[in-house]
Amino acid sequence: MDSDFNLSITNTDMKRFFLLLFLPLILHGCASYYSHYAMFPAENSAGEPRQIRVSWQTADYPDWWLVSDKATPVRVETQCSDRVWRLRDDSDPEATGCGRGIRACGEQGRDVRAPEGAPVAGEHPCMTVDPSNPGARIVTVGEKLQLLVSCRPVSPTQGEGDNSRNVDYLRASTVPYTVYARKAPRGSLRAKMPEFDDSVCDVQ
Repeated sequence: MDSDFNLSITNTDMKRFFLLLFLPLILHGCASYYSHYAMFPAENSAGEPRQIRVSWQTADYPDWWLVSDKATPVRVETQCSDRVWRLRDDSDPEATGCGRGIRACGEQGRDVRAPEGAPVAGEHPCMTVDPSNPGARIVTVGEKLQLLVSCRPVSPTQGEGDNSRNVDYLRASTVPYTVYARKAPRGSLRAKMPEFDDSVCDVQ
């Protein structure tokens, strides 16, 4: 009886020991966290010169870890505009239709297909990363990516007077924009994204 009791205590202590030993690994997942970003000059749909910022974050796990690598949506922002595009892939539960790959769908009443102005619907995304690869995932995007813009806003602004907001974005093109992104450990000085110069917007 005493022997069985001591064995039970020993097994319990061993379980606690291994739990304490591996708990930090479980919580942190052995992941390496990175920030990815790029800033490049282009025009918005109105033909105005603007800076475009592309950014996303990844969590990279070692090959032996059971958890797959993860990534946030790819954000595409345009200088002077309140419109933020979020491109998702098929691994994201919030990804909607409009095709496959890394894409963002347009919104009825806000966007139309460029240049013909047809309604956005079906299998036609407004923005796509690496459009030639329908199985693309954000976690595998490297330092060089292709960004295809296929839509334009119905109006570059919303509201009137003091309530007017700029919602314009990167100009559509039949040829993808070539974007070179920087990768840095999240939280490091190199991971700090460049800021937009808002003084350009004040002169509008």
